[in-house]
Amino acid sequence: MDRFPNAVILSWGWRRWAIACAAGATSSLAQPPFFAFPVLWLTFPVLVWLLDGAVSSGTDGKARRLLPSFAVGWWFGFGYFLAGLWWIGEAFLVEADIFGWLLPIAVLALPAGLALFWGLGAAAAQLFWSEDWRRIFALAAGLGSAEWLRGHVLTGFPWNAVGYALTAGEPLMQSAALFGLYGLNVIGVFAFAAPATLAPASERGRNLALPAIALAAIGGLAAYGLLRLQSGPQSYVPNVTVRIVQPSLSQLQKWEPENKDQVLQTYLNLSAPPGAPLFPGTVLVWPESAFPFELRNDPEALAAIAGLLPDGTVLVTGAYRVESANPPERRVFNSIYVIDSAGTIQATYDKVHLVPFGEYLPLQRLLGDIGLRQLIRSGFTPGTTRRSIDLGFVPPFIPLICYEIIFSDAIVRDSLRPAFLLNVTNDGWFGRTIGPYQHFHQARLRSVEEGVPLVRAANTGISATIDSYGRILAATKLGEATMIESRLPTSIAPPAHARWRWMGFLLSLGACFVLCCTKRNSVAQSD
Repeated sequence: MDRFPNAVILSWGWRRWAIACAAGATSSLAQPPFFAFPVLWLTFPVLVWLLDGAVSSGTDGKARRLLPSFAVGWWFGFGYFLAGLWWIGEAFLVEADIFGWLLPIAVLALPAGLALFWGLGAAAAQLFWSEDWRRIFALAAGLGSAEWLRGHVLTGFPWNAVGYALTAGEPLMQSAALFGLYGLNVIGVFAFAAPATLAPASERGRNLALPAIALAAIGGLAAYGLLRLQSGPQSYVPNVTVRIVQPSLSQLQKWEPENKDQVLQTYLNLSAPPGAPLFPGTVLVWPESAFPFELRNDPEALAAIAGLLPDGTVLVTGAYRVESANPPERRVFNSIYVIDSAGTIQATYDKVHLVPFGEYLPLQRLLGDIGLRQLIRSGFTPGTTRRSIDLGFVPPFIPLICYEIIFSDAIVRDSLRPAFLLNVTNDGWFGRTIGPYQHFHQARLRSVEEGVPLVRAANTGISATIDSYGRILAATKLGEATMIESRLPTSIAPPAHARWRWMGFLLSLGACFVLCCTKRNSVAQSD
């Protein structure tokens, strides 16, 4: 049992980086759609042992270990993000003649950039490293802090956070109601790295208690989830039905203006197929950027929508919105419209959190000079505020466009607590890859954190109605052109995480710092 850990600790040069990269890549299997989280009990101990052997010559003390530790963390993170985010390259093949040359840059550059956070987390852990069980808590504190930074720095990108590995299945998913994603990141690193103490090396000794505690913690979270689900019966908003359309339009078809009539007719046909007319009390939802034209200035399209909607129904749809048709004043927004049965736009929301390089180009003048551009040719302007929308016969909801749904704790404010979340997206950029599954699961977890239902419409991807416990009431399949319908679930009392927000993260992080700085003999060891 000791030969492999010792071989990892003593590895050197390119072999060390290859081990770190391979272990990181294998760790990505813990994310959707695979949820093979037990692999982390193998790969995170490898990360611990690599950090045990992280040394360099020329300096003394902790300093001689910081740069090698950063390198270990970076290579581990690079493998993790490369294996988990390769599907982003699919977007550059939609118009391969224009954007294809950017594919290798994007597929490699994004993981390389995200891995910097894990490198910093590993280096920070090394500041508190020890020769025994305490180093597990140092790693949990270091990587847990790094994951928080990854979710916030430079607009943030918390995709495939470690904590999602602890949300496989509905029972474990309930842990997000207690700790939130960032708290689960810390707990997850501890729980999956703990088996490293089973293999003694040099003076460390074998520790049996820590893996047992980790298993008990995961078992406790699962038991809590089962009890929470059993005590959470289904309830619904009276006299309200949600109907979601997933058209599964190809990206090239979706964006060409000459396809205007065909695209609109696809939505109309799917919204009210033969034998399934719309009835009063229905909220009809179409996905992000549904049209290859500006809906607000197209009276014929608005008239067709009015003809579709009977009294007492509304359409909530994604669309782009243009302010001033003349450059340089021209501004384009990625928006949501609420349209009533008269074809009148009653409310508008403009996407606040835009996708870098996808919807706008950071440092546009500098990067534009070297040939980089955003995938959306016109580029978008960010909205200014996120607010709830009241439909009258339906309780207020918070609109979210595309990946705005992945930002834990950035969606709901206490003064704006909604009855439900409404997320429109266009996962068609990423085809039949693992990306849409990851996006759907992350959206689903926001319902658990906040205790509010989610209504989600995707052009293609996974559209669904989800209750306040993350349970799927109705859902489409990836790539399926269809319509689904369900009742609208009610929200529940705010769970612990929604009431205290950062408390779960801060308490778990604080506990790790205390434990990694405590004395060695405070936890029994067996040799």
